[in-house]
Amino acid sequence: MELPSTAQSYPQKESSSYDIDFYAWTQEQARLLLQQDSHGLDWANLAEEIASLGKQQKQELRNRLGVLIGHLLKWDYQPDHRSKSWEFTIAEQRDEILEILTDNPSLRPYLEEAVSKGYVKGMRLVLSETPIAKDDLPSTCPYTIAQLLDPAFPPNSVEV
Repeated sequence: MELPSTAQSYPQKESSSYDIDFYAWTQEQARLLLQQDSHGLDWANLAEEIASLGKQQKQELRNRLGVLIGHLLKWDYQPDHRSKSWEFTIAEQRDEILEILTDNPSLRPYLEEAVSKGYVKGMRLVLSETPIAKDDLPSTCPYTIAQLLDPAFPPNSVEV
């Protein structure tokens, strides 16, 4: 069955628990889906929630890239402050980004845009946590996607 492109195309159930008890609504909708009972489904809210799940994956990718880029910038611009904490944060963010991309390979074409948006988040992190001035940072992300995803790309292990 082909679905219309917008959630507004579906009439919402009048007695939907969607606004009253979201958890109960999800459980009921899952039960109806498993039973293939299309008449009881809350199509409008189901379509909206499924679309929202995809948006959350994109947001998670951008957020992780922001933290990764922010810590790489701190690593590059504050070499005297390097720490194992920064190193582990960089490694953890890379691992999480790669997991997101493995679980959602259709996000790969979005990577360039996500890096650009993540760079803004990374700059905010640097500006809020360090004395580095905005004018001292590049206007665009100085790291390639390959560098961001490469576990061998700095940092090198620090002796702390």
